[in-house]
Parts: sequence; C-alpha cells; structure tokens
Amino acid sequence: MTDFTVKENLYIYPTPAGAYYAVSSPTDDPAKKLLRTLFQFIETPSLTIDELHLYTGIKDKNEITALLKRMQSLDWLQGCEEPQGAPLGDFEKILPELLSPLSNRGNVLLADNLGFHIAYNGFNYETVEQLSALSADISSLHERHIGLLENNLGLNSSAWAIVDAAGNSQVGFWPLYIGEQRFVLVIGGLPRMNQPILISLIWALNMRFAKEN
Repeated sequence: MTDFTVKENLYIYPTPAGAYYAVSSPTDDPAKKLLRTLFQFIETPSLTIDELHLYTGIKDKNEITALLKRMQSLDWLQGCEEPQGAPLGDFEKILPELLSPLSNRGNVLLADNLGFHIAYNGFNYETVEQLSALSADISSLHERHIGLLENNLGLNSSAWAIVDAAGNSQVGFWPLYIGEQRFVLVIGGLPRMNQPILISLIWALNMRFAKEN
C-alpha cells in the first residue's frame, strides 16, 4: 500500500471532470456511486472513512483509500476547507443562468430524451426546438451503434459534435444521465465545461430529478 492517506478535516467535493463523469453514462462503478451520492446533499459532507464506507459500499479501508487516490489522480474529486452548497433559488429560474457560461457564445440548451427543451440560453426559439429534436435523434443513433463505438473502437464517450474544418466544435451534444432520466446538453460554439458552474448544473439537476427514495 502507498503512503496515500485520507485527510479527514476536509469537505469532499467533485471537480468539473468528476461531475461530468458521474452523469456521462448510465453505467455504475464505485467512483460514480460516490460522486452521485455527493449530489444528494444540500451541502458537501465532511470527508471521513466511516461516511465513505456508506457512500461507496466498500468495506475495506485500503480499497477506499485506493479509490480516493485514483479519483484524485484523474481529477474527479477534491477536498475543500469550507463546505460547498447546492445552487439556491427556483429551479426554473436559475437553470438558464447555469447554462450560458458553458459555451464561448453563451448558446446552450438542455433537452430531455424525447427531444423537448427544458431550458435554454442564447439560441432563438425555433433553433431550440430543432436542436432539441436533433439531440433525441443523435442519442437514438448512438444507442443503436454503441457496440461499434465502445467495443470495436474503444470510445468511452457518448458525446457527439458537429465540427468545422479545423476540428473545432460548432454544436456539441453531451448526454447527462440523471437518476432514471437522460438529458442532453447542447452547446453552440466551443464548450467551456471545465469550470465550477458545471458542478452547480449537475448538482441542481440531481437535486430535482435524482432524489433518493
């Protein structure tokens, strides 16, 4: 075992990369279980071995320590000296504010698996309706060819993009699996997902749609 230790006087908090990993597919593993559990709290919990036993389902302390080390090395998890809180305010009102920073153009929408928009910012309404329908078609296309993409090509991402000649995304489609539901985050322009606002968006969605029974 390495000399990696758990510092218990911190509050455990996902990074933007960890937040996206938690909802990027419907599959489950100990890391996703831990990350998804964190999004069920109003405020980030303290980092203790006893709580980690509960969140991960892992009983062995060394296994938990190894999991934390791996998640930290992948930049999925961080420790904060002060607790972090879930986004406050009416869900329908705060959602557009959580979307716009995720694009360099401010053009972002959130659609459900049926192709209906939940919230949007920047796009005009006609474009929103068309992109929402397109997001459902792309999700269906991905699921039909998932064997090729994941098994034959080894592609673990289910995000799709329409790119320019230089390979830069013009419109990207990012699935978000929240609880039993699938949403699609549609981003016009270059995505800016590696920032704390993505954590807030995924946290707000989990608080609304993935409450534990």
